[in-house]
Amino acid sequence: METELSTALGVEHAIFGFTPFPAVAAALTRAGGLGVLGAVRYTAPDDLRRDLDWMEKHTGGKPYGLDVVMPAKPAEGPGNRTLAEADAEAMIPDGHRRFVDGILARHDVPGLPDGEASGWRITGWMEQVARRQLDVAFDYPIRLLANALGSPPADVVARAHERGVRVAALAGSARHARHHADAGIDVVVAQGYEAGGHTGEIATMVLTPEVVDAVAPLPVLAAGGIGSGRQIAAALALGAQGVWLGSLWLTATEADLHSRALTAKLLAAGSGDTVRSRALTGKPARQLRTAWTDAWDDPAGPGPLPMPLQGLLVAEAVSRIQRYEVAPLLGTPVGQIVGRMTSERSVRQLVDELTREFETAVDRVNRIAGRDR
Repeated sequence: METELSTALGVEHAIFGFTPFPAVAAALTRAGGLGVLGAVRYTAPDDLRRDLDWMEKHTGGKPYGLDVVMPAKPAEGPGNRTLAEADAEAMIPDGHRRFVDGILARHDVPGLPDGEASGWRITGWMEQVARRQLDVAFDYPIRLLANALGSPPADVVARAHERGVRVAALAGSARHARHHADAGIDVVVAQGYEAGGHTGEIATMVLTPEVVDAVAPLPVLAAGGIGSGRQIAAALALGAQGVWLGSLWLTATEADLHSRALTAKLLAAGSGDTVRSRALTGKPARQLRTAWTDAWDDPAGPGPLPMPLQGLLVAEAVSRIQRYEVAPLLGTPVGQIVGRMTSERSVRQLVDELTREFETAVDRVNRIAGRDR
Protein backbone atom coordinates (compact mmCIF):
# COMPACT_ATOMS: atom_id res chain seq x y z
CA MET A 1 0.00 0.00 0.00
CA GLU A 2 2.67 2.46 -1.12
CA THR A 3 2.20 5.87 -2.67
CA GLU A 4 4.54 8.67 -3.65
CA LEU A 5 3.98 10.34 -0.27
CA SER A 6 4.48 7.21 1.83
CA THR A 7 7.67 6.41 -0.08
CA ALA A 8 8.99 9.94 0.46
CA LEU A 9 8.38 9.59 4.21
CA GLY A 10 9.89 6.11 4.39
CA VAL A 11 6.57 4.49 5.28
CA GLU A 12 5.60 0.99 4.10
CA HIS A 13 1.84 1.54 4.13
CA ALA A 14 0.10 4.85 3.37
CA ILE A 15 -1.77 4.68 6.68
CA PHE A 16 -1.38 7.79 8.83
CA GLY A 17 -2.77 7.38 12.31
CA PHE A 18 -3.62 10.24 14.66
CA THR A 19 -3.82 9.23 18.33
CA PRO A 20 -3.36 10.80 21.78
CA PHE A 21 -1.64 7.60 22.97
CA PRO A 22 2.14 7.19 22.49
CA ALA A 23 1.84 3.39 22.60
CA VAL A 24 -0.64 3.43 19.72
CA ALA A 25 1.44 5.85 17.64
CA ALA A 26 4.59 3.79 18.16
CA ALA A 27 2.81 0.53 17.39
CA LEU A 28 1.44 1.94 14.12
CA THR A 29 4.89 3.13 13.10
CA ARG A 30 6.34 -0.31 13.87
CA ALA A 31 3.54 -1.92 11.84
CA GLY A 32 4.54 0.04 8.75
CA GLY A 33 2.28 3.09 8.96
CA LEU A 34 3.05 6.54 10.31
CA GLY A 35 1.98 7.13 13.88
CA VAL A 36 1.09 10.75 14.64
CA LEU A 37 0.98 11.68 18.33
CA GLY A 38 -1.63 14.25 19.36
CA ALA A 39 -0.02 17.00 21.44
CA VAL A 40 -3.07 18.96 22.57
CA ARG A 41 -3.17 17.44 26.06
CA TYR A 42 0.49 18.21 26.80
CA THR A 43 0.23 21.56 28.53
CA ALA A 44 3.52 20.85 30.36
CA PRO A 45 6.50 20.67 27.97
CA ASP A 46 8.29 18.13 30.16
CA ASP A 47 5.39 15.70 29.76
CA LEU A 48 5.65 15.90 25.98
CA ARG A 49 9.41 15.46 26.16
CA ARG A 50 8.96 12.37 28.33
CA ASP A 51 6.60 10.75 25.82
CA LEU A 52 8.69 11.69 22.80
CA ASP A 53 11.68 10.11 24.54
CA TRP A 54 9.53 6.99 24.91
CA MET A 55 8.54 7.16 21.23
CA GLU A 56 12.19 7.32 20.24
CA LYS A 57 12.88 4.13 22.16
CA HIS A 58 9.87 2.25 20.79
CA THR A 59 9.74 3.13 17.10
CA GLY A 60 12.94 1.41 16.04
CA GLY A 61 14.19 4.39 14.08
CA LYS A 62 11.08 4.43 11.89
CA PRO A 63 9.26 7.70 11.14
CA TYR A 64 6.54 9.27 13.25
CA GLY A 65 4.81 12.64 13.49
CA LEU A 66 3.14 15.12 15.81
CA ASP A 67 -0.27 16.79 15.68
CA VAL A 68 -0.87 20.18 17.29
CA VAL A 69 -3.95 22.38 17.61
CA MET A 70 -2.68 25.81 16.68
CA PRO A 71 -4.70 28.73 15.32
CA ALA A 72 -3.28 30.64 12.38
CA LYS A 73 -3.86 33.78 14.46
CA PRO A 74 -3.72 33.99 18.28
CA ALA A 75 -7.00 34.47 20.13
CA GLU A 76 -7.35 37.94 21.58
CA GLY A 77 -8.46 38.91 25.06
CA PRO A 78 -9.09 42.26 26.76
CA GLY A 79 -7.32 45.18 25.14
CA ASN A 80 -6.62 43.17 21.97
CA ARG A 81 -3.75 41.40 23.69
CA THR A 82 -3.03 37.72 23.25
CA LEU A 83 -5.56 35.73 25.24
CA ALA A 84 -4.23 33.93 28.29
CA GLU A 85 -6.05 31.21 30.20
CA ALA A 86 -6.84 33.57 33.09
CA ASP A 87 -8.40 36.03 30.65
CA ALA A 88 -10.56 33.30 29.16
CA GLU A 89 -11.70 32.03 32.56
CA ALA A 90 -12.87 35.54 33.46
CA MET A 91 -14.95 35.71 30.26
CA ILE A 92 -17.10 32.67 31.16
CA PRO A 93 -20.62 33.75 32.25
CA ASP A 94 -21.85 32.66 35.67
CA GLY A 95 -25.02 31.29 34.06
CA HIS A 96 -23.00 28.77 32.07
CA ARG A 97 -21.16 27.68 35.21
CA ARG A 98 -24.51 27.11 36.94
CA PHE A 99 -25.73 25.13 33.93
CA VAL A 100 -22.74 22.79 34.19
CA ASP A 101 -23.30 22.39 37.93
CA GLY A 102 -26.94 21.51 37.24
CA ILE A 103 -26.07 18.74 34.78
CA LEU A 104 -23.60 17.23 37.23
CA ALA A 105 -26.07 17.46 40.11
CA ARG A 106 -28.86 15.74 38.15
CA HIS A 107 -26.54 12.80 37.51
CA ASP A 108 -25.07 12.73 41.05
CA VAL A 109 -21.51 13.24 39.83
CA PRO A 110 -19.16 13.51 42.84
CA GLY A 111 -16.61 16.28 43.10
CA LEU A 112 -12.90 15.67 42.69
CA PRO A 113 -11.00 14.65 45.84
CA ASP A 114 -9.41 17.45 47.81
CA GLY A 115 -6.16 18.54 46.23
CA GLU A 116 -6.83 16.84 42.91
CA ALA A 117 -6.92 19.25 40.00
CA SER A 118 -9.04 18.65 36.94
CA GLY A 119 -7.25 16.61 34.34
CA TRP A 120 -6.85 17.51 30.70
CA ARG A 121 -7.67 21.16 30.09
CA ILE A 122 -8.23 22.06 26.47
CA THR A 123 -5.57 24.76 26.34
CA GLY A 124 -3.40 23.28 23.58
CA TRP A 125 -5.32 25.48 21.14
CA MET A 126 -3.58 28.52 22.57
CA GLU A 127 -0.71 29.72 20.42
CA GLN A 128 1.68 30.07 23.35
CA VAL A 129 1.00 26.48 24.46
CA ALA A 130 1.42 25.08 20.95
CA ARG A 131 4.67 26.99 20.52
CA ARG A 132 6.04 25.45 23.71
CA GLN A 133 5.08 22.05 22.34
CA LEU A 134 6.94 22.78 19.11
CA ASP A 135 10.02 23.95 21.01
CA VAL A 136 10.15 20.43 22.40
CA ALA A 137 9.09 18.57 19.26
CA PHE A 138 11.71 20.11 17.00
CA ASP A 139 14.39 18.54 19.20
CA TYR A 140 13.20 15.16 17.87
CA PRO A 141 13.32 13.66 14.36
CA ILE A 142 9.61 14.03 13.63
CA ARG A 143 8.85 13.63 9.93
CA LEU A 144 5.40 15.22 9.82
CA LEU A 145 3.82 18.11 11.71
CA ALA A 146 0.04 18.24 11.40
CA ASN A 147 -2.23 21.05 12.52
CA ALA A 148 -5.88 20.39 13.33
CA LEU A 149 -6.97 24.04 13.10
CA GLY A 150 -5.90 24.74 9.55
CA SER A 151 -2.66 26.34 8.46
CA PRO A 152 -0.28 27.16 11.32
CA PRO A 153 1.41 30.57 11.40
CA ALA A 154 3.88 31.22 8.57
CA ASP A 155 6.90 31.23 10.87
CA VAL A 156 5.98 27.76 12.15
CA VAL A 157 5.75 26.42 8.60
CA ALA A 158 9.14 27.95 7.83
CA ARG A 159 10.65 26.54 11.01
CA ALA A 160 9.42 23.06 10.14
CA HIS A 161 10.73 23.28 6.59
CA GLU A 162 14.15 24.37 7.87
CA ARG A 163 14.29 21.05 9.71
CA GLY A 164 13.06 18.98 6.77
CA VAL A 165 9.68 18.38 8.42
CA ARG A 166 6.63 18.23 6.16
CA VAL A 167 3.60 20.19 7.35
CA ALA A 168 0.04 18.88 7.04
CA ALA A 169 -3.21 20.72 7.70
CA LEU A 170 -6.78 19.50 7.92
CA ALA A 171 -9.39 20.90 5.55
CA GLY A 172 -13.16 20.50 5.45
CA SER A 173 -13.66 22.17 2.07
CA ALA A 174 -11.81 22.82 -1.18
CA ARG A 175 -11.65 26.50 -0.23
CA HIS A 176 -9.84 25.66 2.99
CA ALA A 177 -7.52 23.34 1.09
CA ARG A 178 -6.54 26.06 -1.39
CA HIS A 179 -5.78 28.36 1.54
CA HIS A 180 -3.43 25.69 2.92
CA ALA A 181 -1.68 25.37 -0.42
CA ASP A 182 -1.18 29.14 -0.57
CA ALA A 183 0.27 29.02 2.96
CA GLY A 184 2.98 26.56 1.91
CA ILE A 185 1.46 23.44 3.44
CA ASP A 186 2.94 20.18 2.10
CA VAL A 187 0.08 17.75 2.75
CA VAL A 188 -3.65 18.44 2.91
CA VAL A 189 -5.87 16.15 4.99
CA ALA A 190 -9.37 16.17 3.49
CA GLN A 191 -11.50 15.46 6.55
CA GLY A 192 -15.10 14.60 5.83
CA TYR A 193 -18.27 15.03 7.83
CA GLU A 194 -18.10 11.45 9.14
CA ALA A 195 -14.88 12.07 11.06
CA GLY A 196 -14.51 12.23 14.81
CA GLY A 197 -13.54 15.48 16.49
CA HIS A 198 -13.70 18.86 14.76
CA THR A 199 -15.13 18.39 11.30
CA GLY A 200 -17.01 20.20 8.58
CA GLU A 201 -20.20 19.44 6.70
CA ILE A 202 -19.03 17.75 3.47
CA ALA A 203 -18.86 13.95 3.29
CA THR A 204 -15.54 12.23 2.59
CA MET A 205 -16.65 10.71 -0.74
CA VAL A 206 -17.49 14.19 -2.06
CA LEU A 207 -14.73 16.13 -0.32
CA THR A 208 -11.70 14.01 -1.24
CA PRO A 209 -11.78 14.43 -5.05
CA GLU A 210 -12.70 18.10 -4.68
CA VAL A 211 -9.62 18.70 -2.53
CA VAL A 212 -7.39 16.56 -4.75
CA ASP A 213 -8.36 18.69 -7.76
CA ALA A 214 -8.11 21.96 -5.82
CA VAL A 215 -4.52 21.53 -4.62
CA ALA A 216 -2.92 19.28 -7.26
CA PRO A 217 -0.11 18.29 -7.31
CA LEU A 218 0.07 18.51 -3.49
CA PRO A 219 -0.58 15.13 -1.85
CA VAL A 220 -3.91 14.65 -0.11
CA LEU A 221 -4.85 12.25 2.67
CA ALA A 222 -8.48 11.18 2.99
CA ALA A 223 -10.04 11.23 6.46
CA GLY A 224 -13.45 10.63 7.95
CA GLY A 225 -15.40 7.39 8.20
CA ILE A 226 -12.48 5.22 7.05
CA GLY A 227 -11.82 2.01 8.94
CA SER A 228 -11.52 -0.78 6.38
CA GLY A 229 -9.26 -1.76 3.52
CA ARG A 230 -12.14 -1.34 1.09
CA GLN A 231 -12.46 2.27 2.15
CA ILE A 232 -8.72 2.83 1.80
CA ALA A 233 -8.91 1.48 -1.76
CA ALA A 234 -11.78 3.86 -2.45
CA ALA A 235 -9.81 6.80 -1.03
CA LEU A 236 -6.83 6.06 -3.27
CA ALA A 237 -9.16 5.66 -6.25
CA LEU A 238 -10.46 9.16 -5.49
CA GLY A 239 -6.93 10.52 -5.83
CA ALA A 240 -5.71 10.51 -2.23
CA GLN A 241 -2.15 9.39 -1.49
CA GLY A 242 -3.10 7.79 1.80
CA VAL A 243 -5.58 7.83 4.64
CA TRP A 244 -5.69 9.64 7.97
CA LEU A 245 -7.28 7.44 10.63
CA GLY A 246 -8.09 8.48 14.19
CA SER A 247 -11.19 6.88 15.68
CA LEU A 248 -10.21 3.34 14.73
CA TRP A 249 -7.36 3.26 17.26
CA LEU A 250 -9.52 4.14 20.29
CA THR A 251 -10.37 0.48 20.93
CA ALA A 252 -6.89 -0.86 20.12
CA THR A 253 -5.40 -2.88 22.94
CA GLU A 254 -2.56 -0.36 23.20
CA ALA A 255 -4.96 2.55 23.76
CA ASP A 256 -5.18 3.94 27.27
CA LEU A 257 -8.68 5.36 27.74
CA HIS A 258 -8.50 4.83 31.53
CA SER A 259 -12.12 3.66 31.41
CA ARG A 260 -13.49 0.21 30.73
CA ALA A 261 -16.96 1.75 30.74
CA LEU A 262 -16.02 4.09 27.88
CA THR A 263 -14.39 1.28 25.92
CA ALA A 264 -17.58 -0.76 26.36
CA LYS A 265 -19.68 2.15 25.07
CA LEU A 266 -17.49 2.45 21.99
CA LEU A 267 -17.65 -1.26 21.27
CA ALA A 268 -21.44 -1.24 21.59
CA ALA A 269 -22.06 1.93 19.57
CA GLY A 270 -23.42 1.92 16.05
CA SER A 271 -22.61 4.34 13.26
CA GLY A 272 -25.71 6.36 14.15
CA ASP A 273 -24.72 6.85 17.78
CA THR A 274 -22.56 9.93 17.27
CA VAL A 275 -23.53 13.59 17.05
CA ARG A 276 -21.77 16.69 15.79
CA SER A 277 -21.90 18.99 18.81
CA ARG A 278 -20.15 22.04 20.26
CA ALA A 279 -20.55 20.67 23.79
CA LEU A 280 -16.89 19.81 24.32
CA THR A 281 -14.80 22.58 22.75
CA GLY A 282 -17.15 25.22 21.36
CA LYS A 283 -16.57 24.14 17.76
CA PRO A 284 -18.63 21.41 16.06
CA ALA A 285 -16.98 18.10 16.92
CA ARG A 286 -18.32 14.63 16.26
CA GLN A 287 -18.55 12.56 19.44
CA LEU A 288 -20.63 9.89 21.12
CA ARG A 289 -24.13 11.11 21.74
CA THR A 290 -24.73 11.25 25.51
CA ALA A 291 -26.91 12.99 28.06
CA TRP A 292 -24.12 15.59 28.18
CA THR A 293 -24.36 16.43 24.45
CA ASP A 294 -28.15 16.34 24.61
CA ALA A 295 -28.16 18.91 27.42
CA TRP A 296 -25.89 21.31 25.56
CA ASP A 297 -27.79 20.91 22.29
CA ASP A 298 -31.16 21.52 23.96
CA PRO A 299 -32.59 24.87 22.74
CA ALA A 300 -33.85 25.49 26.29
CA GLY A 301 -30.27 25.66 27.58
CA PRO A 302 -27.77 28.53 27.29
CA GLY A 303 -25.91 26.87 24.41
CA PRO A 304 -22.17 26.26 24.22
CA LEU A 305 -19.68 29.09 24.41
CA PRO A 306 -17.24 29.75 21.56
CA MET A 307 -13.84 28.13 21.53
CA PRO A 308 -11.79 28.28 23.77
CA LEU A 309 -14.24 29.29 26.51
CA GLN A 310 -16.33 26.13 26.27
CA GLY A 311 -13.34 23.86 26.70
CA LEU A 312 -12.19 25.73 29.78
CA LEU A 313 -15.72 25.80 31.20
CA VAL A 314 -16.25 22.04 31.01
CA ALA A 315 -12.72 20.84 31.81
CA GLU A 316 -13.37 19.97 35.45
CA ALA A 317 -16.78 18.49 34.67
CA VAL A 318 -15.30 16.20 32.03
CA SER A 319 -12.61 15.11 34.50
CA ARG A 320 -15.26 14.26 37.10
CA ILE A 321 -17.40 12.37 34.59
CA GLN A 322 -14.41 10.35 33.44
CA ARG A 323 -13.02 9.73 36.93
CA TYR A 324 -16.29 8.28 38.22
CA GLU A 325 -17.34 6.72 34.87
CA VAL A 326 -20.80 8.28 34.96
CA ALA A 327 -22.27 6.22 32.12
CA PRO A 328 -25.06 8.56 30.86
CA LEU A 329 -22.59 11.45 30.50
CA LEU A 330 -19.48 9.50 29.51
CA GLY A 331 -18.35 10.13 25.96
CA THR A 332 -15.44 10.91 23.66
CA PRO A 333 -14.80 12.36 20.22
CA VAL A 334 -15.27 9.55 17.70
CA GLY A 335 -16.37 9.25 14.09
CA GLN A 336 -19.19 7.32 12.47
CA ILE A 337 -16.75 4.46 11.87
CA VAL A 338 -17.41 3.54 15.51
CA GLY A 339 -19.98 1.07 14.16
CA ARG A 340 -17.11 -1.11 12.87
CA MET A 341 -15.21 -0.96 16.15
CA THR A 342 -16.75 -4.06 17.69
CA SER A 343 -13.77 -5.78 19.31
CA GLU A 344 -10.45 -4.90 20.90
CA ARG A 345 -7.51 -5.74 18.67
CA SER A 346 -3.87 -4.75 18.62
CA VAL A 347 -2.63 -2.08 16.25
CA ARG A 348 -0.71 -4.76 14.36
CA GLN A 349 -3.89 -6.80 13.92
CA LEU A 350 -5.78 -3.75 12.71
CA VAL A 351 -3.07 -2.88 10.16
CA ASP A 352 -2.90 -6.47 8.94
CA GLU A 353 -6.67 -6.47 8.49
CA LEU A 354 -6.60 -3.15 6.64
CA THR A 355 -3.88 -4.26 4.23
CA ARG A 356 -5.46 -7.67 3.53
CA GLU A 357 -8.83 -6.12 2.80
CA PHE A 358 -7.18 -3.45 0.65
CA GLU A 359 -5.55 -6.14 -1.48
CA THR A 360 -8.85 -8.00 -1.81
CA ALA A 361 -10.64 -4.81 -2.87
CA VAL A 362 -8.00 -3.95 -5.47
CA ASP A 363 -8.11 -7.50 -6.84
CA ARG A 364 -11.88 -7.26 -7.15
CA VAL A 365 -11.67 -3.99 -9.09
CA ASN A 366 -9.00 -5.47 -11.34
CA ARG A 367 -11.30 -8.42 -12.11
CA ILE A 368 -14.16 -6.07 -12.92
CA ALA A 369 -11.83 -4.12 -15.20
CA GLY A 370 -10.67 -7.34 -16.84
CA ARG A 371 -7.08 -6.79 -15.76
CA ASP A 372 -6.64 -10.26 -14.25
CA ARG A 373 -6.76 -11.94 -17.66
